[in-house]
Amino acid sequence: MVTENQCSCEQAQEEELYGKLQEVIKEHKGKPKELIMALHKAQNLFGYLPRKVQEMVAEGLNVSLSEVYGVITFYNFFSTAPQGRNNVKVCLGTACYVRGGQALLKKAEKELGIKADETTEDRRYSLGIVRCIGACGLAPAMLINDDVYGRVKTTKMMEIIKKYE
Repeated sequence: MVTENQCSCEQAQEEELYGKLQEVIKEHKGKPKELIMALHKAQNLFGYLPRKVQEMVAEGLNVSLSEVYGVITFYNFFSTAPQGRNNVKVCLGTACYVRGGQALLKKAEKELGIKADETTEDRRYSLGIVRCIGACGLAPAMLINDDVYGRVKTTKMMEIIKKYE
């Protein structure tokens, strides 16, 4: 049944993803030591790890749901919420914080219309915080996907972000 907010093509895509997830689970079935590998593959399929996916992986690998959730929340590369196509991360490590990282974060939240750890409605951007990206000499710094930007000014930040549209 198609809900009001879900077209039939979205439903078909979701069913296809769950079919692919079953293949991943079959590959790792009964191998609890391969939990992280299975979760990586599942996240690559869905873009995040919704509860239903967590339950299916737990059952397939014969581990508890709490163990799956523990792994997901321990490692910061896993997400339980949909992520944007572009991940904007503002550094709030000591050097960046002192040199204006907090102002960058506030500007990004205002301009993108989301708070840290949220994703825009169009799923174009996710906004996050990192504690250090190793660019202390370039503080304040931010990451967009795998690209590092240093000495970022609040007046130029959105110009940088908009390049990823």
